[in-house]
Amino acid sequence: MNRLKKGDDVVIIAGKDKGRRGTIVTVLSEENRVVVEGVNLVKKHVKPNPNKGVEGGIIEKEASIHASNVALYNPATKKADRVGVKFVEDGNKKVRYFKSNGELVDL
Repeated sequence: MNRLKKGDDVVIIAGKDKGRRGTIVTVLSEENRVVVEGVNLVKKHVKPNPNKGVEGGIIEKEASIHASNVALYNPATKKADRVGVKFVEDGNKKVRYFKSNGELVDL
């Protein structure tokens, strides 16, 4: 089970955007990278393509960031927190939990 999922609220813990919060848009699991909304913005030069209806120019888009530079946001402590995985008592279902207070992430 991955410790990060699409839609998770995260905090950037390293890099040029350190301290910023955002939501995960995409998880690239094979490369161990995530795309976070509004974080790690890069400028991309795009050639115009009238056949596809693409207008040329410079666009700003989110680039991926390594998963080790991201931590899940804990709303109880209002800080970034480490995540663990454990089995629930009433079955063999795995769930994520915050290591600081033991609270479950997935309900």
